[in-house]
Amino acid sequence: MKVYSTKDIRNIVLLGHSAAGKTTLVESMLFEAGAISRRGTIDEENTVSDHYQVEKERKNSVFSSLMHASWKDSKINIIDTPGYDDFVGEVVSALKVGDTAVMLLNSTQGVEVGTELVWEYTEKFKTPLIFVVNQVDHDKSNFDQTVEEAKSRFGNKVTVVQYPFNQGDGFDSIIDVLKMVMYKFPADGGKPEKLPIPASEEENANSLHEQLVETIAEYDEKLMEAYFEKGSLDEEEMTQGLKLSMLHHAIFPVFCVSAKNNMGSGRVMGFLHDVAPAPGERPVMLDNKEELACSEAGEPVLFFFKTLSEPHLGEISYFKVYSGSISGGDELYNQRSLSNERFSQLYLLNGKQRVNVSKLNAGDIGVVVKLKETKTNDTLVKKGSPTIVESIQFPSPRIRTAVKPPSKKDLEKIMVGLHQLHKEDPTIQIEQSKELGQTIIHGQGEMHLTMIRYRLEKLYNITVEFIRPKIAFRETITKSHQTYYRHKKQSGGAGQFGEVHMLVEPYKEGMAKPSGLNVRDQQMIELEWGGKLNFLWCIVGGTIDAKYQNAIIKGIMRTLENGPMTGSYARDVRVSVYDGKMHPVDSNDMAFMLAASHCMKSCFESCGPVLLEPIFDIDVLCKDDVMGDIMSDLQSRNAMIMGMEADGHYQKIKAKIPLRELYKYSSTLRSLSQGRAKHTRKFAEYASVSREVQDSLVKAHRMEEVEA
Repeated sequence: MKVYSTKDIRNIVLLGHSAAGKTTLVESMLFEAGAISRRGTIDEENTVSDHYQVEKERKNSVFSSLMHASWKDSKINIIDTPGYDDFVGEVVSALKVGDTAVMLLNSTQGVEVGTELVWEYTEKFKTPLIFVVNQVDHDKSNFDQTVEEAKSRFGNKVTVVQYPFNQGDGFDSIIDVLKMVMYKFPADGGKPEKLPIPASEEENANSLHEQLVETIAEYDEKLMEAYFEKGSLDEEEMTQGLKLSMLHHAIFPVFCVSAKNNMGSGRVMGFLHDVAPAPGERPVMLDNKEELACSEAGEPVLFFFKTLSEPHLGEISYFKVYSGSISGGDELYNQRSLSNERFSQLYLLNGKQRVNVSKLNAGDIGVVVKLKETKTNDTLVKKGSPTIVESIQFPSPRIRTAVKPPSKKDLEKIMVGLHQLHKEDPTIQIEQSKELGQTIIHGQGEMHLTMIRYRLEKLYNITVEFIRPKIAFRETITKSHQTYYRHKKQSGGAGQFGEVHMLVEPYKEGMAKPSGLNVRDQQMIELEWGGKLNFLWCIVGGTIDAKYQNAIIKGIMRTLENGPMTGSYARDVRVSVYDGKMHPVDSNDMAFMLAASHCMKSCFESCGPVLLEPIFDIDVLCKDDVMGDIMSDLQSRNAMIMGMEADGHYQKIKAKIPLRELYKYSSTLRSLSQGRAKHTRKFAEYASVSREVQDSLVKAHRMEEVEA
């Protein structure tokens, strides 16, 4: 396999809402480049990109897939990404290493929610981007409306380079306003015939050409001067200006294709070869916020952006060479794991097909198998080098479920499988909650959870059931109370004796010291589950030795760790210990810990205890026509609507909602919006539950205690 220089490499990421046609476009691109001899289809389950069985069964992409093709003197690496937002981790990791994004738009649907969300990541990475409007051969195609929607959402930087001459059932021609030519395709697609632009389209084509030239010239003073002098720009100047403008997010060129009929994909490949930036033109950010130039002349720096486990093969690690080069047999150092890794063999991928390669230069993307200690987000360098590439920041979870194993002995096996899946997909988060007594999986959506269960069953032969997760409630108090408790135990030999008097109050920042008590010492304890314990030692006259202070605090904490109402953690209380008694022989730490625990529990129950529940901020992005249904559903879930605002041609609903009402919300939202709405959630605060809910939860907890 030929080894390519940095300047001859292009790294392309295909993005877009589900059903935009990314996988089909890849087939046409690879076919046009001669990388495959026959185009596969999704229905026939023989595409290069969707090669996993689950993707064939579902008829859509689940994993990002790496492919490559030679075009003229360049190598084009292509990463096809899933369209469903549940698999956004695959998109983010691909954008980390991509140098140009190709955003597909469905000409019958326009700009969809999935496009909006992916766009945010291209902005974050400042990835040069082109739009490709697909399915212009569909009888409901509306290219102009799709472009207008794109401009409305992404700004006037969206600039037409091509448009369909005869969109719809008879589509076979594209007018290119960069080359100022019309491409007419044969019935079965492929290489087009170049024809003059029809007289009926000259005015429109000239107008779009002028807009394109002006947009390109606006970014560069020299090009602007040349444009004013000559009234136009030649092809070389246009190419130079396009590249500069794309690098600085000053232009987003628009192309059109029929991926299904292989019309237009070759022109897209040609543009990527001629205009898309090479890796050397896009330095990478390091963790120290400095930039690293992508150059073959530097020391080797490899960044690992994806990990997958394959049956009978082991782990496959995907990497990009950001500096220097790597050859088979080389050894590099992993600074995170403090271990050396040997690259016995390097591979390129075309879907599931591996191709041996002797060497990869800066800017190229490859894979290696069976590394010992390397995982996603690791940087490998020569030992002693301080270089670390800035990590990928994966999105926070939006859904949670609990795992119910068939038996206790299967739990360990399940955890091994889950941690492997987390290694492959960092958007999966695993929590073994001591508080709830459950193993919780956090993911991106119902489809994401379904895929987790599928992979556990198919790859690890583990049968699991997902159940509703418990809620991490909190307990606190609303009023003050004081009491005492005497712990006395005599059972032969040394006894136990301890008596404590305490005042328990709701804690608030800046509250005054308790009236009539002499505070000798105080401790502000930040509780690990949130909230505070403010402990005041008000003992005067030695009724209790100060040496028992820590034991008393332990007793109080014992009650806070197992709240009297539901067994949930308690928070935000102030406890003043102001009196007590001890025995010269029978008093000890255990006696005072037990006395404090019982006293605290008794006091807590008389302090107007309330149950708090986690409240989340939720943002829902949706179209106008489904906003009413979505708001009604949110209100039925006890959500408080905080406001609405326009976000492009979408509406964003902002609300606060109890976590207990968010169970399976992703499925409901997908149903209400036909899959055209998305939501994000973030913990906001704890708030009191209603008296009715509190009483039912307390009753349920007491029944569980009786049954136990």
